Amino acid sequence: MPFENAVLLHRPTQSSQWWRSAVIYQIYPRSYASAGVGTQPGVGDLPGITQRLDHIAELGADAIWLSPFYVSPQKDGGYDVSNYRDVDPLFGTLADADALLTKAKELGLKVIVDLVPNHTSDQHQWFQDALAAGIGSAERERYIFRPGTGENGELPPNDWESIFGSIAWTRVCDRADAPGSAWENDPSWYLHLFDSSQPDLNWEHPEVREEFHDILRFWLSRGVAGFRVDVAHGLVKDPTLPNWQFHWKMVDGGSASASDVPPPPMWNLEGVHEIYREWRKVLDEFDTERILVAEAWVSPERGIAKYVRADEMNQSFNFDFLCCEWEPTALREVISKSLAAMDQVGAPTTWVLSNHDVVRAASRMGLSKTGKGPNGIRSFEEQPNQPLALRRAKAAHALMLALPGSAYIYQGEELGLPEHTMLPDSVRQDPAFFRTQQAEAGRDGCRVPLPWEANAPGFGFSPTGDTWLPQPLFWEDLAIDRQLNDPNSHLSWYRHMLQLRKRLQLAEGGLLDVTGFADLAGFGLAYVNQSSYGEVVVATTFTEPTVISSKWQVLFSSADLITTSGGLEVPADTTVWLK
Repeated sequence: MPFENAVLLHRPTQSSQWWRSAVIYQIYPRSYASAGVGTQPGVGDLPGITQRLDHIAELGADAIWLSPFYVSPQKDGGYDVSNYRDVDPLFGTLADADALLTKAKELGLKVIVDLVPNHTSDQHQWFQDALAAGIGSAERERYIFRPGTGENGELPPNDWESIFGSIAWTRVCDRADAPGSAWENDPSWYLHLFDSSQPDLNWEHPEVREEFHDILRFWLSRGVAGFRVDVAHGLVKDPTLPNWQFHWKMVDGGSASASDVPPPPMWNLEGVHEIYREWRKVLDEFDTERILVAEAWVSPERGIAKYVRADEMNQSFNFDFLCCEWEPTALREVISKSLAAMDQVGAPTTWVLSNHDVVRAASRMGLSKTGKGPNGIRSFEEQPNQPLALRRAKAAHALMLALPGSAYIYQGEELGLPEHTMLPDSVRQDPAFFRTQQAEAGRDGCRVPLPWEANAPGFGFSPTGDTWLPQPLFWEDLAIDRQLNDPNSHLSWYRHMLQLRKRLQLAEGGLLDVTGFADLAGFGLAYVNQSSYGEVVVATTFTEPTVISSKWQVLFSSADLITTSGGLEVPADTTVWLK
């Protein structure tokens, strides 16, 4: 089809590397499924995942990403690791992890596991040894201990704030476990960019680097396909520990006034890239199918692209896309800049709309302000326009999954699950809720256990019907067994979309921007995806409907189209795939 002077955003790719085009399904182990083997009733576990893994294979995903399941005090949802080489009894055993890997291989699913290298739990043996060994010891060199400032060291070493807004340092003698201990009078401070129970590692120390090389090999030898690296931009700090005076907002990718502040001395320093080049060599000891995925809240696009150069990582989450408002000009800019930045380093763009840290897209897109959304929603706060949110979320998924590259989907997105906005404060468990003195709802609303069976207690999540967070009653209609039997359900629609994405080879296609062209002028966004299948137009409406002529063959749509005398009316907030 003629699109003269169309803007070429991306050329087609010819590659057998699975991760360049994969759809990867994120599993939050606490909330996917429980087989009842863990130490707490109603908490998801690894055997539960294994038993329910067919759902993901039948959905059409290529791989799964497992959020942390390591031994942990669970003060931050498992992102406070005390043993990287074993499974927390909450989730099962190491044998259960092996069984999951075996089942995934049988189903043709790759498995990516979370890795948390910026910090450990304060219960990790290394940190306990560091406390016991005392000031100036070799054990303390694995972390970042410093003397305080002020007349008697009563002030922290610098003014850095943690992600949660409090001081990023804790004095050893101020720890709750100090009274009566060997370190009750220890005036040293240790750095923690997150909670005080998560001390930052010193990545200048060779033992730290070697330890993580061994951790990588431990899981690679068991068959994992790669690692999603938590806080990938945070490992290296300016060794002079200079004052900075600003607060870094992780999920927003920077300071609230990023254009007015100097570069942070603890985030996104050049030294992190040397670490990942070393990791790349470790993965290549196995085979080129193993991957590293960066969770790096870095802007602009060229900054995140540095993480996926050929000798470093393979994928980096496109958080600019996740945080973008549902507005055509902004989305068009994010899409074009993202593809351009990744093409410069030969990496795929990795699209994402939801995860375990943000309000679900199927709710936040119905708020008065779209984009990343608030940090959770409570009953007395603005409630989403739920039909509008779901309509927009479907359109956004149909747009995302027609773009070249890889894509991540968060468990429940295939069901159209909304955020649980009516959780009572009495059941909340997210540390963010308590750290902000209940000013923010936190992330529990997007972490509620999945509904599997409409007529079972707990919607079939666990053998006893227990769920670690309560599920909304209306989820009965969204349960997987009920949706599977309904050809018009959200799940059936999503499965069809993923099947069609593969058949049309959209992930490998090139992309032309044809927004505003000819009879596509009524769309807020319009692209041509050019693959070996042929040309597919991907077009999205926003606030206004538009009419397309009957010459178009509709391959897929996020909403029902309306037949009119002039052709087909595409409603507002709808994405169509046309030929």
